Amino acid sequence: MSRRTLIALIMCGVVMGWMQDSAMARKGKGGGKPAPVPVLSKAEASDLQFMREEEKLARDVYVAMYDEYGLRVFSNIPKAEQRHMDAILRLLNTYGLEDPAMDSSGKFSNAELQGLFDTLVATGRQSKLDALMVGALIEEVDIEDLVVAMKNTDKADLLTVYGNLLAGSKNHLNAFVRNIEAITGETYVAQRISQEEVDAILGRSALDGRKRLGSPRERRGAVVGISQGGGGAFRTSSLS
Repeated sequence: MSRRTLIALIMCGVVMGWMQDSAMARKGKGGGKPAPVPVLSKAEASDLQFMREEEKLARDVYVAMYDEYGLRVFSNIPKAEQRHMDAILRLLNTYGLEDPAMDSSGKFSNAELQGLFDTLVATGRQSKLDALMVGALIEEVDIEDLVVAMKNTDKADLLTVYGNLLAGSKNHLNAFVRNIEAITGETYVAQRISQEEVDAILGRSALDGRKRLGSPRERRGAVVGISQGGGGAFRTSSLS
C-alpha cells in the first residue's frame, strides 16, 4: 500500500468518526424522533373533556348568581373553578385532545350541559336560598362524577388533578351548606349523593340530633327533577 493511499484511508476514518460523533450529539440534544403523544382510553378522554365543561358550568352558574345577589360565596368559588378548568386544559393539551369549552360565558358544546345551565340559572334566580341550593347540587354532582372518572383511569397525572378537584368540590359544598343553614336554621339534606357521604364531607354524624331541612322534593321544587334523575350525574340525568 502506498503512503498516499494510507493517508487517504486515515483521513476517511477521521471524517467518518466526526460524522458519527455529530449524529450522536444531535440525538442526545433532541435531534432524534420526538416522543410519542401519550394515549388515553375512550373513557378517559371522554371524562376529561366532559369535566372541562362541567367545571365551566359551575363557574358560569356561580358568576350569574353573584350578579343576581352579590353573595360572597358566589364571588370566591368561581376563581377556584377557573383554576380547575385550567388544570384540565393542561391535561387536554398533554394528550392532544380537543378543548370543548367555548369562550362565551353560559355557552356549552355539550347540549345537555347547555340545557342544564339554563335550568339551574333560572331556578337560582327564584331566591337566594334557591341559588345556594343550586350551588350545593352542582358540587354534589361534581363529586359524584369525579369519583367515577377516578375509577376509569390509572394514570397518575389524571388522578392527581381529579383528586385536587374532588377536594375543592368538598370544600365548596361545605361553603354552600354553611350559607344554606344560616338562612334556614335547619340541617342540610343531600340532593344527589347519599346523606352519609354528605355528612362525612361536612364532618358530622348522620344522627347529630339537628332538625333536617326536609326532603329535596319538598324543599327544592324545580331543581328536584335534576338531582333525583336516574342513572348518573349531570352527564346522564341532566334534565330528567
